Amino acid sequence: MLSLRQREQRQAWVLLAPMLLVMLLLTAWPLLRTIWLSFTDAALIGSGEAPAWVGVENYLFAITDPDFQTSLWRTLYFTVVSVAFEGVIGVLVALLLNQKFAGRNILRVLVILPWALPTIVNAMMWRLNFNPDYGSINALLTQLGIIDGYRSWLGSPDSALNAVMFADIWKNYPLVTLLVLAALQSIPDDLFEAARLDGASAWRRFRAITFPAIVGPLSVALVLRTIDAFKIFDIIYVMTRGGPVDSTKTLSFYVYQESFSYLRAGSGAAYAMLMTLLCAVLITLYMLLLWRQRRKGSVYEG
Repeated sequence: MLSLRQREQRQAWVLLAPMLLVMLLLTAWPLLRTIWLSFTDAALIGSGEAPAWVGVENYLFAITDPDFQTSLWRTLYFTVVSVAFEGVIGVLVALLLNQKFAGRNILRVLVILPWALPTIVNAMMWRLNFNPDYGSINALLTQLGIIDGYRSWLGSPDSALNAVMFADIWKNYPLVTLLVLAALQSIPDDLFEAARLDGASAWRRFRAITFPAIVGPLSVALVLRTIDAFKIFDIIYVMTRGGPVDSTKTLSFYVYQESFSYLRAGSGAAYAMLMTLLCAVLITLYMLLLWRQRRKGSVYEG
């Protein structure tokens, strides 16, 4: 005779079975297929013969390939710099929007707009802004006297990656702002009043009251943005196509070119699996962060 709890558990598994089956078909099978391809010399366009088994040859070539290593370091640079700026700007804007002033609600809506834009639209908009002939960035900087002539920001290896990062930061810092602002609004005003009465400076109030309240959601936001920035592809595809001279070629774009431009499905799958492993490390850090927040008695959803 099954207990009530056992019957409830069985019923839960029955209800979850269709969803688990769909997840298995949509996730597990493609993943297993990619793992198998990564150990072969498969090509997207072949002679009809079965792919030959090459073992770990694709992986060994990837980790020793200078182009792959350069793409990895370029991706890490993009991730660290973008996320750092998004964190700082997001916190500063959240602190501003937490103040009481006329038009605050309108400003909050305007801040959310960049994040609400589809990435493709955002990328195309900034591609036009950075246009060397009629872009608004050149016009603004020239009129301010910062530069003495129009420049090809996306056409120069020295500035292309930074220009793409600027577009990515502009789109994604509102995510940090929203999470931090939600945490700021949960702080009782009485705490700040008591701190003012005790003579605490603005910096001490921030360090003792504000920062402990926002550190949880801020950490989650930064980890989520780190994972997202590490696998950046769409904004680069629209703005630069990985150029000029591969100066914006990140890991995701490297995998794309290997698989769909050079039609080497086997090695492309191996590169994709290496990138998946790196993303898994970031996801593990994210889960550990959530676990630490639960240990403290607060659960923040990313």
